[in-house]
Amino acid sequence: MGVLSWQEAQGSLTAKGEREPRRIVGLGIMSSEIKAPRPMTSLIGLITSQSPRIALRPHSLRRPERGSSRRTQDGAAHSSSSAEKEHFRVTAVAFPAVAMSPSVAELLLQRLERTPPGPEGGLCSLEAATALGLDHQTLVGAVKSLQALGKVIEAETRATTRWELSAEGAEVLRDGSPEVRLFHSVPTEGLLQSDAMKLPGAQALTHRAVRQVDAVQDTVQNSLRQVQEGNGNSLSERERTDLKKRKLLLEVTLKSYWIRKGSAFSTAVVRQETDLTPEMIATGSWRKLPFKAYNFSALGLPPTCGHLHPLLKVRSQLRQIFLEMGFTEMPTDNFVESSFWNFDALFQPQQHPARDQHDTFFLQDPAEAPELPTSYMARVKKVHSQGGYGSQGYKYEWKVEEARKNLLRTHTTSASARALYHLAHQGKFTPVKYFSIDRVFRNESLDATHLAEFHQVEGVVADRGLTLGHLMGILHQFFTKLGISKLRFKPAYNPYTEPSMEVFSYHEGLKKWVEVGNSGVFRPELLLPMGLPESVSVIAWGLSLERPTMIKYGINNIRELVGHRVNLQMIYDSPLCRLDA
Repeated sequence: MGVLSWQEAQGSLTAKGEREPRRIVGLGIMSSEIKAPRPMTSLIGLITSQSPRIALRPHSLRRPERGSSRRTQDGAAHSSSSAEKEHFRVTAVAFPAVAMSPSVAELLLQRLERTPPGPEGGLCSLEAATALGLDHQTLVGAVKSLQALGKVIEAETRATTRWELSAEGAEVLRDGSPEVRLFHSVPTEGLLQSDAMKLPGAQALTHRAVRQVDAVQDTVQNSLRQVQEGNGNSLSERERTDLKKRKLLLEVTLKSYWIRKGSAFSTAVVRQETDLTPEMIATGSWRKLPFKAYNFSALGLPPTCGHLHPLLKVRSQLRQIFLEMGFTEMPTDNFVESSFWNFDALFQPQQHPARDQHDTFFLQDPAEAPELPTSYMARVKKVHSQGGYGSQGYKYEWKVEEARKNLLRTHTTSASARALYHLAHQGKFTPVKYFSIDRVFRNESLDATHLAEFHQVEGVVADRGLTLGHLMGILHQFFTKLGISKLRFKPAYNPYTEPSMEVFSYHEGLKKWVEVGNSGVFRPELLLPMGLPESVSVIAWGLSLERPTMIKYGINNIRELVGHRVNLQMIYDSPLCRLDA
């Protein structure tokens, strides 16, 4: 026998597949006759995978090696023994031909073939599953597989209702109803109430238990037996209602299919190809193969992508509200700020408790701001230490060294002070509306509602003749767009606003009023040293970004929203948008 290629050997061993095995006894091919480009272990794996159809028997071959000799101790030349190599004889073993059992899909098609043609001809999947002795879900899987092949079958979804016994109903069917079991437990002479109460089903007894009749008929058990035999519809509506109230009967809705022949009906199940391979193109076999049609309506797998944090979503919503109201965003890119802009420019005295180290993060390097506006700083120093612009000031020694200290800004109002200072020096005054949303830092104790780093939302309006009424109106408009309509205002104190108000909203979930922000009218001691006209008023308000986000997303601990304890799955599962009523 000549040398076989790997493909020829594989075809020889697996000829005609599993349905028609080659019946060759005593013959075969040698493993050495197969020119395999793979290791011998791969060939052995192919051979053993065909067991028991293919037998593998060791076979030794001896070949004398050329030009190989050695001398013994006596000097005589002695040719080496033949080299022994291990080979295998591969044979196909004869065995009785076994017909493969048809698949569930084939059984279904064979049964459907016997149905009459037309719209009335067809099969119910429930009846077909019972006739074939299969689980209904197994048959449904075959129906869906056939639907994927094209128009082999047509399947119409139907819903049927049937009655089934509950677990308690099955117990009553087996042992009888509680009242009948109680009847059989009571002796003829009767029982005292104390003894009868120990029997099952005796909770309703109020007197001595005595038999009034010799025998009773268990109508409940008989009704359940009818249901078990498939005659549940023969019961009256009242009987079924009573059994349902006693939780003995269940109404089950079954979804089934009415199966009919399709326009391409055939009893042979031909597997459709899903991939066009290079081998198909090279051999041209793709021309004769059936291919599965593309389903362009399929959604496919969702692509992996990034997810927005809830804070970013609410920040985007707030920013959009400000833009809709005609506001302009202020630059807030400087986390490091001088004490002058963070405190002094806002008419906050240098001995104020908020300027202590236990409330503020001060920087060591660089410890001081290199430059401050000289003339403006002189006016701020005067209004702090001596007063002016109708104010008596704080009457203390203002120090420039304290004003130069660098810190992490404690509020975005420092950015508002810078924006108003530039507004005062642009020439002719024009009304403006500014807003900012950015991070601030405070040296606070960490708990469920406080972090050392959080976001502040701030709005500022500068115009002539603004009053507290304008501030309330803008706040109502702003919070209504945010979905908060019930507002209350409470007088408060801020160093740089007068009058000042705290803003409260009614929380429907907590059923109480909660603080949502702070507001006020900037003091003249803040505005006039900047160079703004005396007729200009500035109203402002601020709130945190984290609090409305926690309310919207139902988060009780701020550390579950920001920080290392954030659950990333919460970010993935958070809704793309919120439709608040």
